[in-house]
Amino acid sequence: MPIRDGVYIAGAWSTGTGTDEFVIHSSGDASIVGSIQSASEREVDQAVRAAAAAFQKWSATPVEVRTAALRAIADGIEARTDELAQLSSHEVGTTIGISRAIQVGLALQVLRSTADAMDALELTEDFGAFVVEREAVGVVAAITPWNFPLHQIVAKLAPAVAAGCTIVLKPAELSSLSAVALMEIIDGVGLPPGVVNLLCGPGPTVGEALVKHPLVDMVSFTGSTRAGTRIGELAIKDVKKVSLELGGKSATVILDDADLARAVNVSLGSCYTNNGQMCAALTRLIVLRSQLDEVEELLTKAVAKFAPGDPFAETTRLGPLASAMQRDRVIGFIETGVAEGARLLAGGPERPEGTGYFVQPTIFTDVRSSMTIAQEEIFGPVLVVIPVDTEEEALLVANDSAYGLSGAVWSGDKERALAFARRIRTGQVAINGGAFNASAPFGGYKKSGIGRELGKHGLEEFFEYKALLG
Repeated sequence: MPIRDGVYIAGAWSTGTGTDEFVIHSSGDASIVGSIQSASEREVDQAVRAAAAAFQKWSATPVEVRTAALRAIADGIEARTDELAQLSSHEVGTTIGISRAIQVGLALQVLRSTADAMDALELTEDFGAFVVEREAVGVVAAITPWNFPLHQIVAKLAPAVAAGCTIVLKPAELSSLSAVALMEIIDGVGLPPGVVNLLCGPGPTVGEALVKHPLVDMVSFTGSTRAGTRIGELAIKDVKKVSLELGGKSATVILDDADLARAVNVSLGSCYTNNGQMCAALTRLIVLRSQLDEVEELLTKAVAKFAPGDPFAETTRLGPLASAMQRDRVIGFIETGVAEGARLLAGGPERPEGTGYFVQPTIFTDVRSSMTIAQEEIFGPVLVVIPVDTEEEALLVANDSAYGLSGAVWSGDKERALAFARRIRTGQVAINGGAFNASAPFGGYKKSGIGRELGKHGLEEFFEYKALLG
């Protein structure tokens, strides 16, 4: 398998000169689909300097030119939808239908909605005695995870480029092929050299060198809370601006007047989206103890539709996990749940047949909020059902988490659901199955991060504010 070029600096491709080679395996059968040589620290320096050299001219480029570039990138992605969807299914294990609709489709939505938001944004505000101007923050280091490779990159690239920043991207090793394909599309758009740069490589070497580089003005990171904490420590030494989108352990609360069947089915589907590999997955289901038997019956019927299967088959609803390491990590959490006394309603730690990185769709019930599986982000198809006795107890359990990224509330009375949602300490709450919106701010409270992505609010992260007095 030939090694793909994984370094793109100032408009030129090259093979990395680092010591690490990443061999990417298909999640469904563990076959090799490609490999990429890591960048070196010398190439990190070259990429950042290229971005710094391009910044002044790009930040002065008219907004309509910058947003036109985002729309052109979106058109290029759309033209290669099938290829990019297949890459996501290989690298992440996403079922092919979800790969087309979300892995590719969401990236398109983010690019186009960000362009629209930037076109509508007032860069100068006149307050009479003073004027406030928005100015691009500078060179952005963007470090992204593997679970939504296209979306996670464009959620940083789109607002940065639209705002007039230049950017150096460091994608996750597991999804480097998707990042390279995206960069090929960006290269075809014809942005000035240095505006967008790519460095494939591991976090401890390439990622840390990028964060520490003195010419980097801002770091935007999505990934684990542990890694985000490390990045924050490095960035603060130079007082760099930091945006962190980290972990989640989001809860669905079903109130006593909800449409129980619909709430249960939608909740399980959310938990299992992208095979559970989603930071905003609704992995805790909080229900009244008086309704627990009915909830368990509904879940038992619903989970039967999620048999693990070939991610490239159109009828498959649950694919494999992204790697053997991720599969083993999830199985370890399932074993912990059993050991701590949670009751298995479905699934378990036994591996399904096949050579891919499969895990059984698993549901635990009679879970206590203090259990490991109710507190730790598992990142796999594992739902925990936590019974409570009152609505107030449901709120306490929903907020009993180090995280605060997402959540959901179900009620037959929308105003009641809204009132409950306002008391949950999270960045987003879906009301009665409200859909994800690429223009709504995304990010979290507590250990789920700092700052917001997407839409107008995501754009604001990439500006500095200058007050002109008099």
